[in-house]
Order: sequence, then structure tokens, then C-alpha cells
Amino acid sequence: MDFNLFMQDVVDAARKDIKEAGYEELRSPEDVDSALTREGTTLVMVNSTCGCAGGVARPAAANSIHYDKRPDHLVTVFAGQDREATEKAREYFEGFPPSSPSFALMRDGKIVTMLERHDIEGHSPMEVTSRLQHVFEENCKEL
Repeated sequence: MDFNLFMQDVVDAARKDIKEAGYEELRSPEDVDSALTREGTTLVMVNSTCGCAGGVARPAAANSIHYDKRPDHLVTVFAGQDREATEKAREYFEGFPPSSPSFALMRDGKIVTMLERHDIEGHSPMEVTSRLQHVFEENCKEL
């Protein structure tokens, strides 16, 4: 199999996973500006093709939102794929270096907190789910 075809299958599967979990995919800088300046809380999942994204971050993204409190909006950018959108999103993550996969919780266009790659890699999906739900508990309203 051609490597590029294989990688496109991996990317397509990663996009499908997060969209099926209920996250809105942001593919352009304009999409990012529109989504991240909305009123309320927004969870941004910075997606990736690495193993910890597929084995930990995306499952945690899907499972964490089944909770009494959760963000008003769920969005995702794809590092290494939608470069301009990802760069634009990272401009909002003031004080945090680029990290993928990662999760940023925004409120009214401002960064509240972030789970970086080191908070994901080497941890189980349930550990990351618990961390996200703790962030939701402290920062989000009940649905």
C-alpha cells in the first residue's frame, strides 16, 4: 500500500472519530475565529495522528462529555493537517506552547486552562476523561 494513501486513511478515521463524538471541525482560520469567540465555554480538542491521540485523547474527548456539566461548544482542529486553522487556534492559547494532542477550555474567547500532551501521553483514556470532567466541574454549567 502506498504510504500517502495509508496516511490519508489514518487522517480520515481520526476526523471521523471526533466528528462522530459531536465535535465541530474547524478547518480554516475564519472557522476558528468564529467558533472561539462565541459566548460561553468551548472545549477545543487539538487532534493528531499520533498514537496517544487515537488511543487516549479521542476516546477521552468522546467519553468526557457524558457528564452533568460540560462545555457549551465542542470543536476540534487537526494539527499537521489543517495547519492554518491550528495556528490560528494556538493564538488563543496564550501562555501555552504548541501541543498535540491537547485540550483547551475557552470561556468567551479567552483561555481558561489546557491539558497538554504531557497530560495525555502515558495516561489512560479514563484518567484523561476524569481530568477533563474535573475541568468541566469547575468551569462549566450543568446541562
